[in-house]
Amino acid sequence: MLTVRHVLEKKPHAVRAIAPEAPVLDAIRLMAEHHVGALVVMQQDELLGIVSERDYARKVILLGRSSAHTAVREIMTAPVITVSLLSTLDECMRVVTQHRVRYLPVIENSRVIGVVSIGDLIKAVIEEQQHTIEQLESYIHS
Repeated sequence: MLTVRHVLEKKPHAVRAIAPEAPVLDAIRLMAEHHVGALVVMQQDELLGIVSERDYARKVILLGRSSAHTAVREIMTAPVITVSLLSTLDECMRVVTQHRVRYLPVIENSRVIGVVSIGDLIKAVIEEQQHTIEQLESYIHS
């Protein structure tokens, strides 16, 4: 069974983070610049929350708030549901489904070392299933 470690090995290693006091506009710019849908909200090395495009749409745009004058802290999701490097893809899929989240920060030794998205999980599951199919076809044809 594949784990979060396998998923992170195929992703860039940078963790995109923002401070809780930063304006939401900075968060949206950072997400766009790095082509990500969420940022972890950090104060020094402490994980405080996560802010996503969904948070922005629901808590800023729909409420008519100002992106430049609203702090990330005001719209972030907290507490954050996290996973470890040893979490299996099945466990992660259950978590994102049960809690209706799209991003899971990965924690090792109390530090954020990455983020896996539901897209990352689906891609890894499809690749694992494709590998299994190829093995079964090879076995059948031999």
